[in-house]
Amino acid sequence: MYAIDTRELCLRYRGKTALDRLTLALPRGGIHAIVGANGAGKSSLFRILLGFTAPTSGSARVLDCDSGALTPALRGRIGFVNEEHTLPGWMRIAELAAMQARQYPRWNAERYAQVLRNFNVQPGQKIAQLSRGERAGVNLALALAQSPDLLILDEPTLGLDVVAKRAFLEALLFITLEEDATIVYCSHQMEEIERVADNLVILERGALRHMSAPGDFCERVHLWVAEFPFRVPDLASLPGLLEVRLIDGLTHLMVFDQNQDQDFGSRLRLLGARSVHQSPVGLDRAINGFLARGHVANAPLPTAA
Repeated sequence: MYAIDTRELCLRYRGKTALDRLTLALPRGGIHAIVGANGAGKSSLFRILLGFTAPTSGSARVLDCDSGALTPALRGRIGFVNEEHTLPGWMRIAELAAMQARQYPRWNAERYAQVLRNFNVQPGQKIAQLSRGERAGVNLALALAQSPDLLILDEPTLGLDVVAKRAFLEALLFITLEEDATIVYCSHQMEEIERVADNLVILERGALRHMSAPGDFCERVHLWVAEFPFRVPDLASLPGLLEVRLIDGLTHLMVFDQNQDQDFGSRLRLLGARSVHQSPVGLDRAINGFLARGHVANAPLPTAA
């Protein structure tokens, strides 16, 4: 059984396509990071998965149930934390936790207390007295204490300072959930993705473009630097080309699935390069290059398994 399973999922509104025949199957367990530029369809996907929005066509299943037919019991098995960290400001932390404990039959008080200790807050404090980072910590503690089978985190560290961000990630990493619990983590911060993710999912224009372990993805993206002594030739037809930049007289080429192909360097030399150099890239640069491939004039889109 998949934690999330969508088939040909489409969402259109106001003449815009937010999800374009998205087929995505995330297995149970582990942390799945979903990344993409603004407008890639991440928030639209979450609204459908949580049953807040009906798709235009296609299907979406969450924990083996149609997302449009989630029962209260099944909703209790799904935790959700977004960047807003909106909580009732008039309530005290202990009152909010007690209310949540009554609503969720699998409430884990020990886990709640363990997470909350990371954020230097007291049960008697009112929510309105908390900083943004402290509210984020309370939100995470509440969500994890549900003992969810699926936890969706949508930009949870957005706007947090470095101390609060570290506390949030450490609380997430060092809490032991049920063996087959699944976390879906959406963030623009690649250093977070590198720390927490077992699986990387790249969305673009509402469609799935790539899915693999983050390390495996980085191994498929490489940077070639070429020196052309005269005019830079037309490079758009080179295989796997993602991005081209001219920096200090050198041509920087980001390429996909050409890292083991030494013929790529030979191709550059045949095009007039006096020297070529290949180097690996980090996750942030690799993803940015992968998503920037549309900026290469007439370059074909690479297909990524």
